[in-house]
Amino acid sequence: MAVSLEELLSQVAASKRELAAADTLDMIARLKAMALGSRGFLRAALAQMRELAPEERRRRGQQLNELKQQLADAFAVREKELRTAAERRESFFDATLPGIRPSPGRLHPVRLATRRICDIFVRMGFDVFAGPEMEYERYNFDLLNIPPYHPARDDVDTFFIAEGIVLRTHTSPVQIRTMERIRAREKVIVQMISPGRCYRRDRPDATHTPMFTQVEGLQVGEGISMANMRWVLGEFARQYFGPDTRTRLRPDYFPFVEPGAELAASCPFCDGSGCRVCKESGWIEVLGCGMVHPQVLRNVDIDPDRYTGWAFGMGVERLAMLRYQIPDVRMFFENDLRFLRQF
Repeated sequence: MAVSLEELLSQVAASKRELAAADTLDMIARLKAMALGSRGFLRAALAQMRELAPEERRRRGQQLNELKQQLADAFAVREKELRTAAERRESFFDATLPGIRPSPGRLHPVRLATRRICDIFVRMGFDVFAGPEMEYERYNFDLLNIPPYHPARDDVDTFFIAEGIVLRTHTSPVQIRTMERIRAREKVIVQMISPGRCYRRDRPDATHTPMFTQVEGLQVGEGISMANMRWVLGEFARQYFGPDTRTRLRPDYFPFVEPGAELAASCPFCDGSGCRVCKESGWIEVLGCGMVHPQVLRNVDIDPDRYTGWAFGMGVERLAMLRYQIPDVRMFFENDLRFLRQF
């Protein structure tokens, strides 16, 4: 027996009351299925119209279509209200709530040490130059007076990329490239530093890594002597470690300088009295240096009888470890936020 119009109106009114009380989109979806879905009461009423007379069927169909449209409009309005309310809740800003403090980025301690070193030399009149990290053997070894039989040229110590191409083992090739550019000038004057990453086949431990950072420097001109080198490097040590820092030079050997030396500074931790860091000696090694070998100048067509120069090289990680009292170089590369946030 077909459902009467009064029963349909009652079901529609009940559906509207439940729709008004619905507070989630899921509830609305269930109510919509109960009213307008394939098994809803309106679809059931449409299926029962075959039992009615033709004239009654026409009138009932018109009534059912009007009720269906009313419900569809009501569901659409309620869905829009809930979506708008949800969007407002998501975009609502409560000024009384405590703010979220942003976490600012920080410079890596190796970067801080590199900047400090470069700033000191720039204030003394040095220019900063950079070069490629993949370098020709000619620039990395040959022109720096490093002979073919030198152990540094073995593949157990150096990363070879291709025939005649290596990952640079120091930033000294930048010095060679710089001297090549200025050798055509009437008067040769070079005063430069070259910071950058370098690579060697070292097994990682507390003081060695396969990748490290160097700052190397060069001064070439007429009348340049070890006295110039002594003053500049001593001033660097005083500005980096402190105004009371003392320095000394000890003989050392490097293929590209002659004579070669090692610069040591009074230990900044014990003021030279002796401690664990300086192994009770009161001195710590800072860098290697020396007068540029005459053959290196000849290799870049600079007359060693007219011009002289001195050069130096230092490991930035080592200086950062000394400045910040860091016991293990591997801490620089572990990316531990607890460590990095201290700088």
